[in-house]
Amino acid sequence: MEAPRPSKRIQEVLNLLKEIQAQKEPALEGLEKFKKMYGSLSREDRISFFEALAAAFLISKRHLAPDLQRLLEEPDDRSESWQRRVIELRRKITSPYRALFAPFLNLPGGLKFLLDFRVDLLAAQRQTSLNLTTLDEDLTDLFNAWFQQGLLVLQEISQDSPYHQIRYLKDHDLVHPMASLEEMGRRLGADRRCFALYHQALPREPVVFIEAALTRGLARSIHEVIHEAPPAASPAKTPDTAIFYSINNTQNGLAGMGLGKVLIFQVVEALGQDNPGIKTYATLSPIPGFWDRYLQPVLRGEKVDFALTPRRLNDFFPEKIRVRILEEVHKLTGRDVADWPQALQTALSRPEWIDHRSLVKLIRQPLTELAFFYLTQEKNRRGRPLNPVANFHLSNGATVSINHVNFGANRSEKGLAESCGLMVNYIYSQTWLQQIGGTVKRLLPWKA
Repeated sequence: MEAPRPSKRIQEVLNLLKEIQAQKEPALEGLEKFKKMYGSLSREDRISFFEALAAAFLISKRHLAPDLQRLLEEPDDRSESWQRRVIELRRKITSPYRALFAPFLNLPGGLKFLLDFRVDLLAAQRQTSLNLTTLDEDLTDLFNAWFQQGLLVLQEISQDSPYHQIRYLKDHDLVHPMASLEEMGRRLGADRRCFALYHQALPREPVVFIEAALTRGLARSIHEVIHEAPPAASPAKTPDTAIFYSINNTQNGLAGMGLGKVLIFQVVEALGQDNPGIKTYATLSPIPGFWDRYLQPVLRGEKVDFALTPRRLNDFFPEKIRVRILEEVHKLTGRDVADWPQALQTALSRPEWIDHRSLVKLIRQPLTELAFFYLTQEKNRRGRPLNPVANFHLSNGATVSINHVNFGANRSEKGLAESCGLMVNYIYSQTWLQQIGGTVKRLLPWKA
């Protein structure tokens, strides 16, 4: 079945791209015109554009067949003729997308445009059955080439940094949102650090940033870190631990490219130079999805594709605790519920449960064990941790244990809605730090 013909508007955008592709050195005016034409497309038109783009720039079998045949007919794979045929074939199989989009790096705002362009592409893949893998891989390859040594700069953000930098970080912290610039100021105190990774083509927008607290021992509650104002002067005790408590990717077009990992490596090195007493590097991380996308559906008895099942819940909640849960939920809600999973689901859906001491005492251990099970046993189709934050840190070499799952660590409305108030410390060991030290040393230029 043939794909539908693109609309006149989309065809005009495609024709412009073909004109740009045909030029040996694309003019910036043409690239700018394409930016504007694409920007004027609606969300639905952009999906249709991606479909038309994928069809218009295919490398066909017919196009390659003669070159493949001539190559296979060469008698000696060490001859000059063989090498020439290989070069000719390599040129033909080089993706047209790379040549098409590479010139945008020379256009003011071009890199930002391509980052947003990939955000639209990823959305189109999620919302439709379009196969845009080739286009996405080519854009990713370009970004990998552009986000390399010499183009990325690490900066520490302090209270003396320009206003626009502090304001940007304040507005883009999605892990622990801030209500005011004063709160951001408290996160830049004497025992707090903030580092951002900038690309030279995006000097005003960090690619990713991280906030850290310098502490004695592990911080096990976010309220210790962001709600208590740090001292104005240097801490009385020399810190021995760096806690990464907020990591934010500000460019969704770089999703999956591992720049957060690069940032952690560089920040570890920078903090170690200034604070030689730090021996432990760890996180205080949220557990997004634990409640609303994981435990709550199981408590409701919904059909789920998890290792945890409604029947398996009994392994975490002994019979005595199940009976007591019914009693305590009745005290909390005034309702009689015969089904203990339904009772627990009802209670945990109300943020005031965290202040109901007798209920908290009952469910603290089972919820902690469930969270650890979720982080370590629930896998996606690729065999990786189902929780995206766990996947990020564990794939980077961090470790986690049940002793580092912290109950009541985030009592905010957001924390309760995401993970029943639980948070976790992922530990980056000294062995790991020594192993990666030589690899990442001087990977990026440093600018204080």
